[in-house]
Formats: sequence, structure tokens, C-alpha cells
Amino acid sequence: MSTAILTGPPVAEVPLEGDLRSLGFDVRVAADAAGVAAELAAVPAGERVALVDPRFVGHLHSLRLALTDPRFPVAAVPGALTARPEARAALARAVAAATAAPRESAPVAAGRGTADTAPTAPASAGLPDRVAAALEDDADAPAVHRPELGTLVAAVPADETAREEARRAVEAVDEEAVRLRSAVKARDGFFTTFFISPYSRYIARWCARRGLTPNQVTTASLLTALIAAACAATGTRGGFVAAGALLLASFVLDCTDGQLARYALKYSTLGAWLDATFDRAKEYAYYAGLALGAARGGDDVWALALGAMVLQTCRHVVDFSFNEADHYEGAGTTGAAGPTAALSGRLDKVGWTVWARRMIVLPIGERWALIAVLTALTTPRTTFVVLLIGCAFAACYTTAGRVLRSLARRAERTDRAARALADLADSGPLAEGVAAALKGVRLPAFAAPALALLGAAVPVAAALWTPVGGPWPVAAAAAYAVLAGAAVARPLKGALDWLVPPLFRAAEYTTILVLAARSEANGALPAAFGLVAAVAYHHYDTVYRIRGGTGAPPRRLVRAIGGHEGRVLVVTAAAALWAGSQGFTIALTVLAWALALTVLAESVRFWVSSQAPAVHDETGEPA
Repeated sequence: MSTAILTGPPVAEVPLEGDLRSLGFDVRVAADAAGVAAELAAVPAGERVALVDPRFVGHLHSLRLALTDPRFPVAAVPGALTARPEARAALARAVAAATAAPRESAPVAAGRGTADTAPTAPASAGLPDRVAAALEDDADAPAVHRPELGTLVAAVPADETAREEARRAVEAVDEEAVRLRSAVKARDGFFTTFFISPYSRYIARWCARRGLTPNQVTTASLLTALIAAACAATGTRGGFVAAGALLLASFVLDCTDGQLARYALKYSTLGAWLDATFDRAKEYAYYAGLALGAARGGDDVWALALGAMVLQTCRHVVDFSFNEADHYEGAGTTGAAGPTAALSGRLDKVGWTVWARRMIVLPIGERWALIAVLTALTTPRTTFVVLLIGCAFAACYTTAGRVLRSLARRAERTDRAARALADLADSGPLAEGVAAALKGVRLPAFAAPALALLGAAVPVAAALWTPVGGPWPVAAAAAYAVLAGAAVARPLKGALDWLVPPLFRAAEYTTILVLAARSEANGALPAAFGLVAAVAYHHYDTVYRIRGGTGAPPRRLVRAIGGHEGRVLVVTAAAALWAGSQGFTIALTVLAWALALTVLAESVRFWVSSQAPAVHDETGEPA
């Protein structure tokens, strides 16, 4: 239960208490500032607390945004403030400061508009606004989140005339329309924006009014995608048509869960994890369904299915690695990015180029729509070939632009960014040992990506062009371990060092793909598909932990599963021992299950713990 404390006697004919109760607050009334401190002390330490000026006039959704969003320890709009349990100590200090020494300054912003900026509260301001100002002056207090209100109203009128003006402003705005618009990401893909969101937001509202949670909708989306994969696995034309339609339905639900979370402000750590991981599970399960369906018709497309998964995962790692590396000393979040970024900014101001550029990168909406249509109208082989061509073009386009931006920057990357890149590299004991041996050795500026590129080429080339079952892939894997260790021997602060993790991913995944494809062992490619899926899950899990600010998985886990170089060595050794026999398939299957169980157990343990962060993608950057 949450508690709202009115900081003075209620104002007649103002439904404020009812509004607060509708938001789930137990309402208490304090007669004066001393009473507020007493009421605050009486609230159990584990509860959220809100301070609300009894003169508040505004939309219910303004209060909802300020007082119920679970993502922020402290949030405020004019006349209202909330603090989660972890910020209660800071709130108590701020209340004492605000009641003891109110300060003179500029008037508090009121009325419709944004609460993004932090107003300075004068002595005549209400207590919640003075407390918010005191929190912002407290270096040890959490940052005060001020939600974007847009046309919504949040005001503390000083007299009856101002009160009447505020009421008219409230009546002039369609609150529900604003709430529906705010449920949709401000930035999204073309297909999602124009073909899904215009109606999925109403599905989200329907779900909210019936008490459904975002996690339930996320689960429904997963189940729908799995049924789609099962339909594709039948190998019949009717099954393919049904699979395409169900995949689109799954995507509608995938959009709906996030819109429901924004509409009802029902964010959760578990929900963020489910949303982040289920998208990949749905897409890759569908790839497997298509491959099974093709096999029923006599066409083996497992290599194409695995290739699509490898390419898509490497694209994501490029995105994650570049974004995590994009932090520079003395330059805010990004360094000066030169003419490439300037051109990109200019293009973003031209309407049609914005949508064209978003479609070129083949985000999840466009990608799933393409897969669904091709599944219904063509064959699995055609679907995968077109998908591979589109994703390869998108990967080249985005990577080239990021390389140009990186080369134009002059600022030095932060230690945090270098640490994130090292964690994304996923180096195991072998690479760590080499890196430790080379610590202190001076290397050229572009040594890390050059060594990573050379290292990635060695095992892939050996897998492609040396005899199947021979010793050369094993020797190449050993060389890869040495080169990979040398690549991470110094902090990854170079201009192109963010390429190191995706190069390692490409080396590991592609080596497994090529060895399985060249092996004559029955079932080797499906087993390799499962192995890459298990490893990819570990890498996605690492990304979302880093994005949440908690760092990578524990080193004991990374060492236990061998690191990327250790897994490459194990797979090449298995190929040398059992190539052409069922032993290779069995080895890949056992390794896939062992990795999946180990990684999943640690992942579930972490994400259901109290230390897990809530990682919500509100950037709108297409996946």
C-alpha cells in the first residue's frame, strides 16, 4: 500500500482525495508542516510516500505520471511529489530542510506544459514544491524525475481566479487522448508506427481496463509466436499461411505489452527482462519452425536458418557495443562526431528520409512483416535468402556509418565504456591468460580491432578450407585464443575498439555454423542451431545487465562456460574427433544443453532477485 499525505486541509469541491485513492493511495491529512513530518514518520519504511498540496488542480494522469511510475525513486510535478522506499531517508531530510528554511527565488512553474525542468521554489510555494527543490539540492539524494506533461495540467493556484483558469485548462484537454498517445513510443519503425500502433494502443487500453498485466500480454505474444512456429513446421501451404498470420498477431501483442506498461505505468523488472529476451526467442523459434517445415518437404535449410540467426545476433551486438562505447571523457554521453553525425542530424529533419533510414535497417516490425508475407506466399528457402540479403545490407549500412562516426571523434572513451566493451567481449580463461601476459605491452592504436579481425578470420578460414576432421581447425582455434587475448590486453578505448565484441561473436557463431554444415553427421546443423541459440542468450543477457547498470554476469559463470575462445576450441576439437559421425551431433547437443541450463539458471536467479535493474527500452530504437 502507498500513502499520500495532503500537506494542509483539503480544499472544498476539489476531488483530490478521491483521485489519490483511485491511484492506490491511502490518504492522510496533515494540518501543517509539523504534521507532515509526523505523518511521514508514521508511514512504514517499506512504503512509497507522496506529498500533495491540497490546492493542486490538474489532470489525474499528471498525478499518475508523478506518483505511480515505479522506475524512478523520486518524481515530482508542481504540487505533488513521491518517493519510493529507497529514497525515504532523503525525503525526510528534504522535509526538514524545506520546513526549517524556505528560500526566496523564482516562482514555481504551474499550468500546462512540461515538468522536465526543475523549478526553484519560493517561500510562498507549497511544501511539496519546496521539498522537491530541497531534494535537488541534496547531493546524496536520488535525482528528481520530472515527467513530460505536454498539454496536461499540474498547477497550484494562488487564488480563486487562478484556480478557475486552471480548471478551464483541465477541461480543454482530452486527457484520455493524451494518455493513449503517450502509450506509443515517440520513435519507432515505419511499419509499427503506421500499421500497428494506430490500433494496438486501443488493445492496450482494453487490457488495462480488464486488469491484464504487461507480463501476461508478453507471455501471450510468446505463445502465439510458438504456435506460429509449430504451424510453419507442418510444411504445408496452409500451415505457412497460418504461421505468417500468427507471427503478425504475435508482433501486435509484442507492441501492446509495452503500450500497456506505458498506459498504466505498470513497469517491472521481470517484465523488462521478459520483453527483452522473448523477442529473440520468438524470432529464432520461428526460424527453427521454418527449417523443420522445409525438411518435411525435402529441402534442408538449416544452414540458412542458422545463418539468419548468426547475422541477426551479430547485428544486435554491433548495436549494443557501439551504444555502450558511445561515452567520452568531458563530452557528455558522446564525443564530437564530425560531419557524419551532422549529416545524419540534417537528414533526420527531412520527413521522408527519416522513415527511409528507419526502414533500411530492417527493424523488428519490418523484418517480421517481411518474414510473415514471404512465409505465406513463398517457400522457407526464399524467405531465408531474402532475409539474409536484407539483413546483410542493413548490417553494412549501419556499421559503415558508425565506423565513420567513430573515426571522426576526438574525445577519449570513458573507463565505464571500456569496461562495458571488455564485458561484452566475453573472454574466458584462455584469453584472460594471454591478456595478462601481454599487460603493459605497447600496441598500436588500432591493434585491438585488427587483432580481433585477424583472430576471427583464422578459425573461420580453417573451418571453410581445411579437411573435415583434420587438426587444422583445432590449431586455428588455439591461435584464435591467443589473438583474442592480445586484442583485449589493454583497455578498449580506441576509436574502433567497439568492433571487438561483434567480431568475436561472428567468429564463434560462424565457426560453429561452418563446421556443422561441412560435417556429414546427421542432425549436426539443428544441434548447432541449438548451441548458438544458447550462447546467444548468454550474450543478450550480458547486454541487458550492462544496460541496467549492474555490470556483466559473474566471472565465475563466464569462466565456467569457457568464454568465446574456449567454446570455439571445444567445438573444433569435437569436429576433429567425430566429424562425419553421430558423435559430433551428440557433442553439440550435450554442449548446447549444458550451456543452456547453466546460463538460464544464473539468468533467472539474477532477474528475479532484488538487485536486478528495470531495463525499459523507451528510445524507440528498432531491434
